[in-house]
Amino acid sequence: MTDLTAAAPAQLLHAPRKAKLANRVFVLASVCVAALILIGVLVAGILLEPAAQVTDLLQKNLPPSFAHPFGTDALGRDMLVRTVAGLSLSLRVGLGAACASSLIALILGTAAALGGRRVDTVIAWLIDLMMGIPHIVLLILISFALGKGFWGVTLGVALTHWPSLARVVRAEVLQCKQSGFVAFAQKLGATPFQIAWRHMVPFVLPQFLVGLILLFPHAILHEAAITFLGFGLPPEQPAIGIILSESMGYLSVGLWWLAVFPGLALIAMVMLFDAVGSGVRRMVDPQSAQE
Repeated sequence: MTDLTAAAPAQLLHAPRKAKLANRVFVLASVCVAALILIGVLVAGILLEPAAQVTDLLQKNLPPSFAHPFGTDALGRDMLVRTVAGLSLSLRVGLGAACASSLIALILGTAAALGGRRVDTVIAWLIDLMMGIPHIVLLILISFALGKGFWGVTLGVALTHWPSLARVVRAEVLQCKQSGFVAFAQKLGATPFQIAWRHMVPFVLPQFLVGLILLFPHAILHEAAITFLGFGLPPEQPAIGIILSESMGYLSVGLWWLAVFPGLALIAMVMLFDAVGSGVRRMVDPQSAQE
């Protein structure tokens, strides 16, 4: 009886630990599944891009069926193939733009925190200026000035999506700079490079990584938006924005599948990125990691 009574508190003590471990395993599995789906769409779209251009006028405007799950368009092109190719193209734009934008944010945010008052003032003014201009307007202007196309859109998105992450990086670096372990490292004779590499990089990296992942859906949605308006990717490419733009002329005659399935696929991809970002945040944040 005494052994059972002593074992009960021990089991109660280990139960929360098991629940936390199971929760972290579930979050990690969810992140891996979402990431694998996105990678699969990226690779499949690259492989299917030639097939997305194939036309067959004998198969035009067919509704969804077993042979064509997403139907066909006015030129007989399979909408499932075009949707996957368009998502892959949007993913490539989002990857390039988000990586470049996050790198700009890291450089400017770190410079603002460590470069002194004047540098901080200039970068803060630049951040406020960029955030004060509507995203879509500035993105259209930059993309149009750079000749539109893949690189014009990618650079336009990259140059307009860094301010929010730069603020986060600046705040994290300032918090790390004012912490006690940095002061102790300075007193022990550590060089600025050693302090940055051993203390600031591990401190800033989790928030930077989450910010980088969460930049992807914004980049993808803005690429689709300006392409839909005609200021992004050229019409011969199977981009989601082009597919949705072309579908607007056929909705009035009942060809609903031309817009519904590509639009739902775009929403699903954005939700997958959000799931990856939320999962990574839960795993790297010290407070949420214990929940």
